[in-house]
Amino acid sequence: MSLAQVLFYVMAFIVVGSALFVASTKNLVRSIFMFFITLFALAGLYVLALADFVAITQIVIYVGGILVLILFAFMLSGKETLNVLQQQKSKFISLNKLPAILLAVLFFMVMVNVITKIDAGNIGWIKQVISTNTDIKPNEEMINNIGINLMTRYLLPFEAISILLMMALVGAAHLSRKERGAV
Repeated sequence: MSLAQVLFYVMAFIVVGSALFVASTKNLVRSIFMFFITLFALAGLYVLALADFVAITQIVIYVGGILVLILFAFMLSGKETLNVLQQQKSKFISLNKLPAILLAVLFFMVMVNVITKIDAGNIGWIKQVISTNTDIKPNEEMINNIGINLMTRYLLPFEAISILLMMALVGAAHLSRKERGAV
């Protein structure tokens, strides 16, 4: 077994284990930090798959953006709401959760069926691309082009979205403070 295979299995174990912990724990703080580990391990899997750009994008967008927003939402939540969520007593498998469990099992069976029966070499559009040699080969110019377009042509929409997200964050903080002062 090569070092790449060992790293793949370690990263895959970390991703699956931490994702299961996120889904099953009742402690929101631990869940958020394990989600952080899940996203970083997933970026590690992208690096092992030689998709460096996707790995960096994963870290910047999900870890740098989405996870920070989740942390802010958690920190700005009222203590009463968090206590109610953590004090709910429910079993892992109950009658209320039966439709969700059945749907998850059905989805898992479909995924396993597709993975075991697919023959990627005999898919029509893949054969056509290989025979006509029209596949796009990744190179440095593609990634440079994305960066140049993002900082020139699409700079205004990029900055507008960042200002909109900042306004939403400030508004959430303001609403949170008003609620606390009124009580």
